[in-house]
Amino acid sequence: MNHLQIDKLHSAAQSGHAELIRLGIALLFIVGIIFYTALRGAPPNIMLIVAAVIGAYMAMNIGANDVANNVGPAVGSGALTMGGALIIAGIFEAAGALIAGGEVVSTIRSGIINPALIPDLDTFIWIMMAALLAGALWLNVATAVGAPVSTTHSIVGAVLGAGVAAGGFGIADWAQVGTIAASWLISPLLGGVFAALFLYLIKRTITYRQDMVHAATAMVPLLVGVMAWTFTTYLILKGLSKVWQVGFLPAMLYGLLVGVLVMLLLRPLLKARQARISNTKQSVNTLFTVPLIFAAALLSFAHGANDVANAIGPLAAINDALTSAGEVHGKAEIPLWVMMIGALGIAIGLALYGPKVIRTVGSEITELDQMRAFCIALAATITVIVASQLGLPVSSTHIAVGGVFGVGFLREYLKANHARIIDEIKTHHPEDDQAAIDVFMARFNTATIQQKGQLLAELKEQARQQLDPAHFSKMERKHLKKVYRQELVKRSQIMKIVAAWVITLPASAVMAALVFFTLRGMLLA
Repeated sequence: MNHLQIDKLHSAAQSGHAELIRLGIALLFIVGIIFYTALRGAPPNIMLIVAAVIGAYMAMNIGANDVANNVGPAVGSGALTMGGALIIAGIFEAAGALIAGGEVVSTIRSGIINPALIPDLDTFIWIMMAALLAGALWLNVATAVGAPVSTTHSIVGAVLGAGVAAGGFGIADWAQVGTIAASWLISPLLGGVFAALFLYLIKRTITYRQDMVHAATAMVPLLVGVMAWTFTTYLILKGLSKVWQVGFLPAMLYGLLVGVLVMLLLRPLLKARQARISNTKQSVNTLFTVPLIFAAALLSFAHGANDVANAIGPLAAINDALTSAGEVHGKAEIPLWVMMIGALGIAIGLALYGPKVIRTVGSEITELDQMRAFCIALAATITVIVASQLGLPVSSTHIAVGGVFGVGFLREYLKANHARIIDEIKTHHPEDDQAAIDVFMARFNTATIQQKGQLLAELKEQARQQLDPAHFSKMERKHLKKVYRQELVKRSQIMKIVAAWVITLPASAVMAALVFFTLRGMLLA
């Protein structure tokens, strides 16, 4: 056996060892949940113990998959290391769940099925258990292949499937199902458009300028102020909505106040640093690092507060049904121990299995730097705010990943457009006059957007008057066409992620129906 084979075996053994450690920690968490839930009641309630275990499993899968949207761009851009992202996201996800997760939760997510048509209490509990388990299983599958999917769609699809299995197709609100399905298209499109617009704004106002440092000193405080405005508004409306009820306009005003303060504080700080910043894109990129770290933390807090219900909502509903004399309520109180399962499960799942999806979002779709990641984070919050006010159903997962697609496709377009411009410049110069081309390109690269347009117009006018006939070699044309076709967004990742999005709701629904029939068969036997 040669050294290469020995190294491969050693690497495989290390990978297997790490996987066993992760699995062991996850099992210890599950065993701890079993003992804790068993000790809470005398005698122990087997149904509640099983529901708690499934809820913990669901929470870990949410942490492994959904949190990637909050920190993936920051990690991919280099603003955060993987370890730093896991620590920040874990702390703020748990804090959001415990501080602002709310005291009550809807027993039926999104009104997808009619609880009045559920025959009895046992059937209701089986529906909730089947939904929890099926939603968690689907998230587990998606995480294993590195596909970021919507946990809300997973649990909604699971409740739909289990509900239909229990009460027939009439139990479902199919108009609501159609509304949720519409978000498959709305969410990524809005996220992509907003992210691309912000990136183009940054390019026009900073990176396309001759003096990038001066432009950044003027624009970065404004951009970060806008981010502070939108993030504060988002946090009030989404992250703190269950503990602090504030209307849209007051939330916007609070956010505006914070945004103005941040802008006023940041502007003199940047002016003081201006002399130490080199006039390069890489240097300007570093100005967005700290805002990105804050963005990752605040998005994680809001996610923990808003989406923890996906993990513990059905568990809270089962607990409420078992302790409320056999009644099914539209709302269920969330005991602290149930909330702790959700918070700890999300943090543990993120730490153990989150890196795979984080890498997919952060680096395996398109190359990100701090500017692009900043645009994605800003687009995510604005899209959620705008969509919620318009009553549009959106998924934070789809928005964030759509933002990654948006900046990637904008880069492709701009690169292709640049290649076309170079092609046009060379066609208006003799093939062997490289010196003239170099002189023109030097002027072109240092020109403003308006000046570039004027230079190109002059070239076209020269061609029209046949003052400088084209002499462009076939070899150069072939090379430029190759540049033009360069893809900066990985199509294989697009196909994988979009396929996972489309089948999330039906896949989790089918799985939930199968789990429901299995549970009912076992418990009635």
